[in-house]
Amino acid sequence: MVVQQELTSAEVDLLFHALADATRRDIVQRVIDEEQSVSTLARAYEVSFAAIQKHVAVLERARLVTKRRRGREQIVHGEIDTLSRAERLLQQYLELWQQRAGRMDALLREDEGRDPAPSAGPTPVTRKDTP
Repeated sequence: MVVQQELTSAEVDLLFHALADATRRDIVQRVIDEEQSVSTLARAYEVSFAAIQKHVAVLERARLVTKRRRGREQIVHGEIDTLSRAERLLQQYLELWQQRAGRMDALLREDEGRDPAPSAGPTPVTRKDTP
């Protein structure tokens, strides 16, 4: 199986770099629930307004959020499409590793003289299994 990326390698790097920070993940969560101004976001954290602006800029470069002006405010909106593409990428990696685990299991069974192709194989991880 080859992982088919909808995102370029550079986009994947930006995306996971952006999501590697807890504050940025929290900002994404908040603006997906409801778009908010940068000022409103800044009041929710114990860091400076400038720090929140920088976090939003990182998220914007990764296309996890978009900003638009409403008067003097900058309104931040979450981009579900980018998260969906990241989810599909991670799902492909998960399926790749499940296939590899299944092949290793079959080889081990064969070495042990058991049927190399068990009926069930490794239990696939589903969305219900993830927190």
